[in-house]
Amino acid sequence: MATLGDSLTLKSGTVLRNRICKASMNEALATPDGKVTDAHVSLYEAWADSGASLLITGNMMVDGKHMNEPLVVDALLDTNMDLLRKWAATGKRTNTHIWPQLNHPGKQSPKMVNDAPLAPSVMPIPNDMFAPPRELTDAEIEGIIDSFAEAAARLEEAGFTGVQLHGAHGYLIGQFLSPHHNRREDKWGGSFENRFRFVEEIYNRTRARTGPGFNVGIKINSSDFQKGGFTEEDSIEVAKRLDKLGIDLIEISGGSWENPVNRKGKQEAKKESTLKREAYFLEYAEKVKSQISTPLVVTGGFRSSEGMSEALGTGAMDMAGVARPFAVDPKFGKHVMQNNKHVSPVAPIRSGLKKIDAMAIMEISWYTMQIERISQGKKVQTKADGIWPALRVIYRFWKNGKAVKRVRA
Repeated sequence: MATLGDSLTLKSGTVLRNRICKASMNEALATPDGKVTDAHVSLYEAWADSGASLLITGNMMVDGKHMNEPLVVDALLDTNMDLLRKWAATGKRTNTHIWPQLNHPGKQSPKMVNDAPLAPSVMPIPNDMFAPPRELTDAEIEGIIDSFAEAAARLEEAGFTGVQLHGAHGYLIGQFLSPHHNRREDKWGGSFENRFRFVEEIYNRTRARTGPGFNVGIKINSSDFQKGGFTEEDSIEVAKRLDKLGIDLIEISGGSWENPVNRKGKQEAKKESTLKREAYFLEYAEKVKSQISTPLVVTGGFRSSEGMSEALGTGAMDMAGVARPFAVDPKFGKHVMQNNKHVSPVAPIRSGLKKIDAMAIMEISWYTMQIERISQGKKVQTKADGIWPALRVIYRFWKNGKAVKRVRA
């Protein structure tokens, strides 16, 4: 079975030098109007020395009017090209591949950055953070598909070696795939074939606009854990169809704003033999792995050398996807490779107030602050106990949202 230090050859011919992938985290380093900054370049210069062979960037939007959160990059801004080239070049020195994650949030675009979100169907998110969406027209759907392909072509021109399509966590690709969110009765909805058409077209047009050695991967949910929604069976079928189309890498994850992953709840139904596993979605990966030839990345839960190695040893996955450990330890990949007992210091963020601690945005924003510190060459913080760090995080998120609103006014 594979070990963390083994190389991995993708369908494109790209060789990844080990089995560690830094999964996507929003850097929140762009300007309010979506411009790349020097901070992105310095951050990825640091992560190029992380020990991971593949770095998936934070979300880059294929439509700057529709952001998933404040301070994300607009992949189609002409003024971004110079800094995108510098960003892409940061991995060359260490033979580290960098793939931007391309996304359209659909209706999962918060009010603080978007008062008029779009979706396959008019199915509001039951959360006051989001305005009710408008249903996309056929022409708008075609335009979004072209935007994904155009973004990928520009990123290839900038020097990146691949892109990852974000089809997980409740964003637009996932919304089209889900029968709960997609109630359309035209060629984009209804049957699985029609619901799959959106991502299939994005993949095909992206391939048509990019070179044969350019990698196209995708991140998909194992399930959206929602009644009448995107099931595990649907997910396996998506993986099988994308495998036949020739996709280079599939990353498995789960959850959304409506249904975040609750590891404890999921573990109650697990077999005793799997309770000690760090990987949240390894059981799903075991089901799909035998049915496809595309390499699999499993992301969610990894914190230690042993956990990652044991998961690879099952043969159910080809790479370990890790996110937050890289935010508190920019050399996490090297540490797990050098020490088979290494454990990340990542721990739950606690303010002492249950309502604040239950907010997903609290955890996400705190780790984003550590990413900013890495970009500035500062020492990161591994703990945030007490109310003041929590309030500082919430204020920062609110302030960034206001800044985006002012730019659009």
